[in-house]
Amino acid sequence: MIETPSYADALRILGCKTGRLVKVIGFASAAARTGWALAGGAQLAPGLADLREEIVRYGEDVVSRMPELRSGVDRRTRTQRLAAAHAVIVVSAYFEAFGEAKLPFTLDQLDRAGKISRGVPTPERFARLVAELLLERLPTPEPHLPYAETRLEVERAYLRMSEAMAGYVGALSVWDDLPVDDRLLLPRLLAEGPPAHALRIYDEDYRSLTLDSHEFGVRSLVTEKPAPATALSRVAWLLAELAPPRVGDGPVVHRARMAANVLDRPLLIAGKPPEDVSLPLLGEGYLSPRFRVAELTREAMPAQRSWWAGRRMLPDGEAFLVGHLTSLRAAQAPLLVLGEPGSGKTKLAEVLAARLARSEFLPIRVELRGVAARAGVTEQIEQAIAEMLGEEVSYADLVAAGGGAMPVVLLDGFDELVQGGINRYDYLEDVQDFQRREADLGRPVAVIVTSRTVVADRIRFPEGLLALELQPFDDEQVRQWLDIWDQANRALLARRDLKPLPAEAALVHGEMARQPLLLLLLALYDAGGNALQRDHGPLGRARLYEVLLRDYTERETGGARRVMIDQELVMLGAVALSMLAGGRQVITDEALNRNLPALCHGGEDDGEQDTQIDWVRRATERFFFVRRNGHAFLHATFGEFLVAWLAMYALRDLDRRRRLAGDEPLAIVQSVDDDLLYAVTSHSCLAERGPTIGFVMELLDEVPGAVRARCVTLLTGLLRRSLYERPRRHFIGFQPVRHPTTRRLAAYSANLALLIVAASEQPVTVSSLLPGPDHLERWAALTHLWKGQLGLEGWTGLVTALSAQRVVEGGKEDVILGSGEGGAMGDVVVAVATGHSPRHRRLLDLLLGALGEGRAPAYRDRVAILEELVRTVAVRSPALHRALGALWNEEGADHAGLRPLLLTLLADPTDRMATWDQLVKSGIPETVLWEIKESQGAD
Repeated sequence: MIETPSYADALRILGCKTGRLVKVIGFASAAARTGWALAGGAQLAPGLADLREEIVRYGEDVVSRMPELRSGVDRRTRTQRLAAAHAVIVVSAYFEAFGEAKLPFTLDQLDRAGKISRGVPTPERFARLVAELLLERLPTPEPHLPYAETRLEVERAYLRMSEAMAGYVGALSVWDDLPVDDRLLLPRLLAEGPPAHALRIYDEDYRSLTLDSHEFGVRSLVTEKPAPATALSRVAWLLAELAPPRVGDGPVVHRARMAANVLDRPLLIAGKPPEDVSLPLLGEGYLSPRFRVAELTREAMPAQRSWWAGRRMLPDGEAFLVGHLTSLRAAQAPLLVLGEPGSGKTKLAEVLAARLARSEFLPIRVELRGVAARAGVTEQIEQAIAEMLGEEVSYADLVAAGGGAMPVVLLDGFDELVQGGINRYDYLEDVQDFQRREADLGRPVAVIVTSRTVVADRIRFPEGLLALELQPFDDEQVRQWLDIWDQANRALLARRDLKPLPAEAALVHGEMARQPLLLLLLALYDAGGNALQRDHGPLGRARLYEVLLRDYTERETGGARRVMIDQELVMLGAVALSMLAGGRQVITDEALNRNLPALCHGGEDDGEQDTQIDWVRRATERFFFVRRNGHAFLHATFGEFLVAWLAMYALRDLDRRRRLAGDEPLAIVQSVDDDLLYAVTSHSCLAERGPTIGFVMELLDEVPGAVRARCVTLLTGLLRRSLYERPRRHFIGFQPVRHPTTRRLAAYSANLALLIVAASEQPVTVSSLLPGPDHLERWAALTHLWKGQLGLEGWTGLVTALSAQRVVEGGKEDVILGSGEGGAMGDVVVAVATGHSPRHRRLLDLLLGALGEGRAPAYRDRVAILEELVRTVAVRSPALHRALGALWNEEGADHAGLRPLLLTLLADPTDRMATWDQLVKSGIPETVLWEIKESQGAD
């Protein structure tokens, strides 16, 4: 929950000068802290009638002075004043309604009432009432909540106030003078009368606030669906309504604002854009997105699509963004923006920063993939400022130069910190701490963080965290964007007798047409020859990426043959693999000059590589690259596809070499040449990036069944020998990151297992991969190696990608991989690698399955699990004793079957008395324990 103002806070924020009102509240606050006597309670005379009059009068004064209160101050002060004004009208409406309610007494009668029957002085009771009414935090409007929900919270506050009033009246002498019927009806009268009337008054006062304060009007707009817009143009309009554009900024702030103004740049800023199409400008081609919104608690599951399906859709996302930045929450907790790859998270940050650049806010955009991943939040912001301005400027100095403009820090690409092996799961808490420190220093700051949705299950959510999920385009947005594409390219395409991509041809491709990046790529692909308009079949994402890369490379190389194009793609794949292995999305010139020739020149470390080739220019002067503190792909999914493509290229190369050697006399005794496959799959687990495995599966779908079968056979043989290092290999110079041999072997063997399961058309058994009586022990050794060497990201990705199910057939244990049934592989590792016997593994399977499905195992299974834990693992703990007690007291329990377990526990000389006490506390009768002890003595 965020911190909202109480009525007392509101008076302080608004600078209330009403002496009596301030004095009464100040006394009640002191009494709540130090006690009534120390606060000087004898000096306070109860006066509800006077208190009501002054509260109502002050409420009317605040509503009439709203234009004055919101002018001439900075953004944060205005936000606080608006929240305070709302708190004032909430309380004022209740006191006005309470004074007009038809009750069996008047306020004057309450003020003249004598001491209460229990001897507590009336002034002390009055102080407690004031504290309950005026010191409690009050609801405030927020842009993600409809007015009806805010009104419901206000109603709950009124009911709480009425309960406090009922308690106060019930303790006064006037209560004794009331007829019995009035005493019975009073709680109902207070619960139904003043709250209902107060809500009507509150509605009128709130409408007045919305007329005088555009911020409240923005919150009301959130519930209305606006007309389609581009580039967050309504954000600009709404911000201009709140305050005119700033003028007269100092040089450093002016440069920061100019750096954020990117709306006149192409929609994609690439190394070398295509020459035969025109990319729309960002200010014209970026469609304002749709959002779902939710406040994230510890129970939230934002990484799951199904969870978001039940969250509120925001009809007006642009009004929400403005409403959020003008709310109390903005400076108390970050706003998290989640989205799928290609959904437009980075473009949202760019466009929002551009719109804020001409407002009373000061935008600072931080590309997290371009700053030190382990650095503190302030240091990361200052690194981004240095990149933006070309000089070292501290964050504090930039904010001070802003002259009261509220900074909005946009941290773009949080998933790079989570997926880069740094494990900054608590980063959002660090961001909130940064906001708290800055607020304490008088520099409140709003923060917006973007991230891929898939990593949201690896984030710890701070209190008050609000999250948005970017939604795919709907049909109307697809048509709107393609109309923009049509206007930009119709004339250019007509010169080649081509037409822009129509919406009907794009929508055939389903989800691909609904992600902004993929829709753009579809349009680019179709612009090459209207292929999508001729062939209306669905196009896979991997196929789209490959044909785009091939077509563009072919044009760049003057119509090169397929072999030459493959060589170019291998080079791009080497760039992508170097990024993945290093855990970053940016690569330096030095790394490119070191890694590319090592992989692209045949793998011979003979010192005769061509030093005349400018590898950096050759690789990165392409449409697919941008320069950001190094070189980065236009979008991370390009790199993920290229890693998958390179792995598949190495697999096809393996199959080709084996087939060519098949007719040779010595082919039988020669080992399979897996040098290229080892070079490209031994640095990191392919599953470390989820989309990479998806691309592998799509690319394998295009491979003929016979080829896939041959590959499975080859890969299986390699897996069995994978932990034995070969003395002579090629490509040894390709080391994008230096890992110990154990880690490289772990990555290689894990990737072999992934590729085997992916290429097989049927589920794969561990016994077929590792034949022999000890197949489970060998499998356990592999899985322990993977878990110990692949790191958190590699292991987590592997567990997610490789489904597994333990089976027992004909008394023989086995594990089936890739069946799509059973739990994740991690469950099987626990059941197979850590078990002591087949029986023990079966019991652990039962327990893990039950936990995963949210149910309890059957009675017999629970007894068997406890028996195994007691006898095999020698577990002794209070939890075990409580479990035994619960089983003993369960209806229909088999007491005779539990006695041997109790006997085993009592026979253990280790802390026998403590065990006895724990069993008795768990509900097992002491007489039963005496009987067991006696039988033990008799034996």
